[in-house]
Amino acid sequence: MKTRRLGKTGYEVSEIGLGCWQLGGDFGPVGDETARAILEAAVAAGITFWDTADVYGAGLSESRIGAQAKPAGIRVATKLGRSAALFPDKYSKEGLRESLVGSARRLGVDTLDLAQLHCVPAPVLREGAIFGWMDELRAEGLMRHWGASVETIEEGLLCLEQEGCATLQIIFNLFRQDAAKELLPRAAERDVGIIVRLPLASGLLSGKFDKNSRFEPSDHRSYNREGAAFSVGETFSGLRFERGVELVAELRGLAPEGVPMSQFALRWILDHPQVSTVIAGVSRPEQIADNAAASARKSLFPALMTQLAEWYEKEVKPEIRGGV
Repeated sequence: MKTRRLGKTGYEVSEIGLGCWQLGGDFGPVGDETARAILEAAVAAGITFWDTADVYGAGLSESRIGAQAKPAGIRVATKLGRSAALFPDKYSKEGLRESLVGSARRLGVDTLDLAQLHCVPAPVLREGAIFGWMDELRAEGLMRHWGASVETIEEGLLCLEQEGCATLQIIFNLFRQDAAKELLPRAAERDVGIIVRLPLASGLLSGKFDKNSRFEPSDHRSYNREGAAFSVGETFSGLRFERGVELVAELRGLAPEGVPMSQFALRWILDHPQVSTVIAGVSRPEQIADNAAASARKSLFPALMTQLAEWYEKEVKPEIRGGV
C-alpha cells in the first residue's frame, strides 16, 4: 500500500482509506463479528486511515473502532456537527466540545487525531464563528487537527479560506468531477489534505448493481434516494439509481481491459495528485483487498482522463441533483 501526506497534518496515510459509516449499520445490519473482521482486514491490507463520525449508528461505529486493537500508525478521523444537539442551527463552542469529548471517549483516546465538521449548513460556515471555536478547542488539546467534510464546491472553497483547516473531505468520483477544476488546486496551494468520500458513488461504480437491485430499508440507498433524510447528493452522488446503472454500463466500455470497475474508479481518483486518501467503505471484509489493489494499479493514460472528463460534462453533470 502506497502512502501520501495528509496536508499540513503531516500524517503519512494510506492512499486507500477505510470509510466506517457502514459500521454504524446505516447500510443495513452489520454484526460485531463482521465489523471486527472488516477492521482486521484493513490492518492486514496496510490501510492506515479510518474515517468515522459521531452519528454513525449513534456512536456505534466509533465504539467498534475504539474496541479494536490497532497497531501504531493507524490514524482515526471522526466528524461532528450532525447530531440533534447541534444540527441545523444550535451550534455553540460548548456543544462542539461535548461532541468531541464523547467521540474521544468512544474511540478510547485522550486526543483525537482529526476532527472534521460534518456537512455543517452553508449559512453557519459563512457566518464563520464555528471555525474560531474549532481553533480554540484544538488549542485546548481536544484534537490535534481539524478539518471539514462538505457537500458542495462552494462550501469547500469557504473552508479553504480558514488557516486552521488542515483537511477537506469531499465527494469526488467519476460521477462528481467538478472539484478537479478549482478546489483541488486551491487545496494544494493551502497545503490542505484532500480526503475523498463516496468514491464508488454508494457502490454504483463497483459495477455490481443492475436496475433490479434492492437494498435493506435501513440502508440510505433505499430511504434517501430522493433526499428524504439528508442531501440527495450523498446517495449515488445525486444521480437517480436507474440512470446511474446505465452510466456505469457506458463506463465499462472505457475501462482498461482486465481492470475491475471498482479499481478503475478508485485509480481515476488517485490519478489526481492533490488527493491524500480515498475512504472506501465495505460491507464485507473480502472487499478490502480489491479496493487496496487500486493503489498498485498503473495510472490511467492522459488521453483517457481527458475523455472521461468530457464524458462527465456531457452525460453525467446535467443529471446530478443536490448541487456539486
